[in-house]
Amino acid sequence: MHDIPRRQFLINGSVALTALALLEASRAYAFPSRPGEAIIRWLDQPTENPDPVGIQTQLVWENLDSWITPNDEFFSISHFDQPVIDASTWKLEIGGLVKRPLRLTLDDIKARPRQEVVFTIECSGNHGFPFFTGGIGNARWAGMPLAPILEEAGIRENGIEVVFWGTDAGEIAARDLKFNQNFARSMSVEDAMSSDNILCYEMNGAPLPAPNGFPLRLIAPGWYGIANTKWLKRIEVRDRRFMSLLMGRDYVTVREEDNDGEPVWAETSVGRWRLKSAPARVTQVGSDYRIIGAAWGAAIDRVEVKIDGGPWVPAAIDHSEEAEYAWKIWSLDWPTPAPGEHTVTSRAIDTAGLVQPAMDDPIIAKKHTYWESNGQVTRRIRIG
Repeated sequence: MHDIPRRQFLINGSVALTALALLEASRAYAFPSRPGEAIIRWLDQPTENPDPVGIQTQLVWENLDSWITPNDEFFSISHFDQPVIDASTWKLEIGGLVKRPLRLTLDDIKARPRQEVVFTIECSGNHGFPFFTGGIGNARWAGMPLAPILEEAGIRENGIEVVFWGTDAGEIAARDLKFNQNFARSMSVEDAMSSDNILCYEMNGAPLPAPNGFPLRLIAPGWYGIANTKWLKRIEVRDRRFMSLLMGRDYVTVREEDNDGEPVWAETSVGRWRLKSAPARVTQVGSDYRIIGAAWGAAIDRVEVKIDGGPWVPAAIDHSEEAEYAWKIWSLDWPTPAPGEHTVTSRAIDTAGLVQPAMDDPIIAKKHTYWESNGQVTRRIRIG
């Protein structure tokens, strides 16, 4: 696993936020946009994407103007090939340690009870590289609940792990072997049986787009994107932990921890999402500016914003659109800022009091891989 340097953001100058800013922030709403507003682009735009085949689409933060991300703007990533699947001949297999193996067509799946969830998916590598800052989107997903179909198949007593196999495949290397392998991720039976999980065939009221998993994908709310297997072909129950390329060798976070003064190295497979927020855009109407952003990864209690070296100021959270697993849109009015360059940083605090870590917090500073990069995001902007 590579040791990727994390972006460090310089803090230039400071600005004192007035009581008026606090008052306006308490009642500001992020959407709809204000009439006649202009968007001020960030100075620190993502660098050129060196992997346009693997990372095809990213969210452009300045374009964030709705709670739901349109399908054509939703980020898309493929680890192997992007398969072309004929829905009329496609079938989902459910097997392994089950009493009644199943083969379901797409029509079979659509005929079963339907469930919807609004879920913000983030790639665990988002903000891990200067070129990858838009690996996130919020959508309304619909499909068949996963738990009832596993119950129908009947998991045997020795089954402890559920593996989700994708149609996409590629050549991988393990020790002195090279072999063709399908995408595969797994979770425990207990996690797979969550009532939130769905086998999804619809995204924002339309069939799943090909880049996002057509004809069927797993949607596991509260998990990083890698766990939400696309282009599903098989669900398999096993009697031991599954350690594939994308479970045990890649998508593994390496952290240095302290144990009574002794360094301990922890390697953990990427799984559930982490508390995070980010400034999205700054808008201008006359001499008044507004900072807008999003927060996700936990039950959000509040969001605070810091401009330059100033104090943390509470932002307003837009409660007009909400769902348990969806991001929250926040905003802070910024009246008559001084001309020049400024930095904008946000941090989210969840309902348990956990604070999104700063970049120099040990949980971030002693992380030696780019996965799960949930440190505070700082953006640079020029006024005037």
